[in-house]
Amino acid sequence: MCGIVGYVGDKECTPILIEGLRRLEYRGYDSAGVAVFDPSKEGMTISRVVRCRGKLANLENLLRDSKPTGRTGIGHTRWATHGRPSDENAHPHKSGLVSVVHNGIIENHQILRDGLKQKGRVFTSETDTEIIAHLVDEELKVDGKVTLREAVRRALKQVQGAYAIVVMADNMPDQIVAAKNASPLVLGLGDGENFIASDVPAILMHTRKVLFLEEGEIAEVRKTGIEVVDLDGKRVERAPKEITWSAVSAEKAGFKHFMLKEIHEQARAVTDTLRGRLSVEHNDAFLDGIELPDVATLKKITIIACGTSWHAALVGKFMIEQLARIPVEVDLASEYRYREPIITKGDLILAVSQSGETADTLAAIKEAKKQGAYTMCIANVVDSSIPRSCQASLYTHAGPEIGVASTKAFTTQLAALMLLAIHLGRRTKTLKDDRAKALIQEFLTIPHKMADIVGLAGQIQVIARRYGHARDFLFLGRGNNYPIALEGALKLKEISYIHAEGYASGEMKHGPIALIDEAMPVVVIAPKGPGYDKVMSNLQEVKARDGKIIAVCTRGDTDIGSLADECILIPETAPELQPLLTVVPLQLLSYYVADFKGTDVDQPRNLAKSVTVE
Repeated sequence: MCGIVGYVGDKECTPILIEGLRRLEYRGYDSAGVAVFDPSKEGMTISRVVRCRGKLANLENLLRDSKPTGRTGIGHTRWATHGRPSDENAHPHKSGLVSVVHNGIIENHQILRDGLKQKGRVFTSETDTEIIAHLVDEELKVDGKVTLREAVRRALKQVQGAYAIVVMADNMPDQIVAAKNASPLVLGLGDGENFIASDVPAILMHTRKVLFLEEGEIAEVRKTGIEVVDLDGKRVERAPKEITWSAVSAEKAGFKHFMLKEIHEQARAVTDTLRGRLSVEHNDAFLDGIELPDVATLKKITIIACGTSWHAALVGKFMIEQLARIPVEVDLASEYRYREPIITKGDLILAVSQSGETADTLAAIKEAKKQGAYTMCIANVVDSSIPRSCQASLYTHAGPEIGVASTKAFTTQLAALMLLAIHLGRRTKTLKDDRAKALIQEFLTIPHKMADIVGLAGQIQVIARRYGHARDFLFLGRGNNYPIALEGALKLKEISYIHAEGYASGEMKHGPIALIDEAMPVVVIAPKGPGYDKVMSNLQEVKARDGKIIAVCTRGDTDIGSLADECILIPETAPELQPLLTVVPLQLLSYYVADFKGTDVDQPRNLAKSVTVE
């Protein structure tokens, strides 16, 4: 969830660290800091730590008059877990010779802290991270000849929990040591310089050649090269990978916010998801050569995900069950492991995660794999932790998503799930030729129709200003649009801080109807198709209680206008594909409400892009 950047080379590193941290701001943070080896007047080199609560601008103000000029350093943006946001709890933490930045949670931090205090160690923060600095410094002082990498390895043998750490020591200013366990860390390989980051965008302006650290690996990083070992000290050899997307694709490109840019990018992103995977000639969808379990023996699919990805998974359940007639369960990854799930050998367990690093989802997929399930994932970030842990990976190719509130990652997940549903339906023989052909042909028109809906931004902006003062919203949907109601409510909550609830339309009478009055906007997803008449009945009930109705409906619908206060008209499509279209107006509505209120759209309070701690 936090951001990490490290640099070793011949350039002055403070500007590199600050720029890298700026490119990680989308992950969410409450404080920031750097540690840089700074040559002193006496000719010595010591690490100088500068840190503070708040945004990077606060840190830059501190650095403006007295900027460290060294060529090796580490930087960090913190999202509070242990200890409140404060200057003292900001990273890096320093103890003796050692400076450390850390993402993750040290589960046995209290036991380690008590032991270190008994040795006379004095703590200056409330964080679990400071423990690592003390542990490494202890190892260096106990054995004066030990290398920094070995000191880190010994320290980590005592640690339980998730971590991505980067460590410097004052007596070894030519190197940085990085280590990873259940929290992402990537090494960037340059010419006479090398980089460390928690996510690729931080270093992409410097290098495209990267090496992703695996669980339990430690890297010694110098300007001349990188050496990786495991926790037992055994050397690890692995070829670096080339990143194909450009740094420019992570910029705003003239849009006011990343979120708005990414809403506009959805047509392109879905096109990229479908590219080469749909065949009208063969009436089929192809999954990049993935060999799934025999559908004849496949009794159940379980989809596990969190947040917005969970909403995509709920839509995926409708898609797969309708087209392939295979039973599908959808589980919150954060609950999955703790209810002793029943897993049969050969079950298909499908993880859905934009970042591929979601800690709960990663832990759930490892548990399923341990019990003999076939594990597959839908993810956006190539070679992230979840794809590396699964037997098969279907990438969405959405490109970097910077806004914390997911948009194009969500719609490309829907597209990937639809590809999987068609693929399975053809193999179970429940999706016949004629229906498959019609569905695939319509699927190929979806990007154009999504772009068409984005053209309604002006109308939706007016609606947002009209209802943006409301304290509460209700979102209603039926069938495969029920998860879209959940997603619409989540988007509004995330970025505008307005209380919103999503419900299945048929459940309105079972409680939420008590909330409806003239001050309650009700967003109803009501395209033509199955259940339309039932939704119209729900609208009558809202209208009878003076609720304000914002309807997402099909162009040409002449009935709904007499009930709805606002109609957002979208193109007609097959019922199975409607969620790809109905969600776009809800994204725009949430965006414009938040923009009208003046909230931090791309970095909403208390949220982070990738939830890499449980």
